[in-house]
Amino acid sequence: MSVCIIFNPTARGNKARRFQAELAKVRADWALKPTHCAGAARQMARDAVESGFETIIAAGGDGTINEVLNGIGDARDGFKRARLGVLPLGTINVFSRELRIPMKIAEAWPILERGHDLTVDIGCAEFQNGAGPETRYFLQMAGAGLDGRAVELVDWELKKKFGPGAYVVAALKALGSEQPRITIRNGKIGEAAQWVLIGNGRFYGGSYPVFHKGDLQDGVLDAVLFEKMDWARLPGHLWSFVSGRMFRGGASTYLQGQEFILESDRRAALQLDGEAAGELPARITVLPKALRVIAPRLPPKRAAESSDSKVIRERAA
Repeated sequence: MSVCIIFNPTARGNKARRFQAELAKVRADWALKPTHCAGAARQMARDAVESGFETIIAAGGDGTINEVLNGIGDARDGFKRARLGVLPLGTINVFSRELRIPMKIAEAWPILERGHDLTVDIGCAEFQNGAGPETRYFLQMAGAGLDGRAVELVDWELKKKFGPGAYVVAALKALGSEQPRITIRNGKIGEAAQWVLIGNGRFYGGSYPVFHKGDLQDGVLDAVLFEKMDWARLPGHLWSFVSGRMFRGGASTYLQGQEFILESDRRAALQLDGEAAGELPARITVLPKALRVIAPRLPPKRAAESSDSKVIRERAA
């Protein structure tokens, strides 16, 4: 099977250089295409599918993976013709963690070489950008309000030096401004919040199971809502996060659905897979089991995880 690796050479400095050395040693016969600017991976992935490559590996962070995903989707019948592999070279690598891909390059290679397929859901967001309406796919998460604004404010030089710490600094900056009021509807229930997170899988910000009912294969998306976000409430939210309470039922307003409509009373930024995308209003839907990805052989789901996967709404006490 023909394999193309789309590689972000700026991903985490030394890790990227180690990857190049590892590639020559492990699978020198795979085609390697380094990106040259932001957005290039999307066009390169589309071209690779149209050229007949059946496996496209995104070597980089969640942003690179998102570009490659959209490039595959841009190609005619792209999701049927090609599958996606991921090699985690980024700062946080949330989707790789969701798939249980090891963070060490040497340990990730055997998984890619064995090529076990897992068919997963894809999120699709229709939103606004400076040029008008846009549609983009995402794999792991979307965020509107504080989260989206924080991604816009990330200092990329700071990110290269301090990794996830750059997101913390950006979030604190975003918290200093007036927060928008966002309404979210899933067709049955409407809620309002200042910060909305939508997940396809379980994890957010690393290996944190914010979407505790999340499942890449259940055909629904999960939403966690924070009604108020300000300095007074920040300590309580942080305590819920570090104590693990946020990752349990009843800790926050929790919605599930195949479609979410998001609107706002003022400008509200939208991020997809940790990258700034645009702003509300937005329509976010799920494409059930639309993508094949390379993953380890995962153990069967626990009965407790699958039994409540269709819960539509869960409200904090």
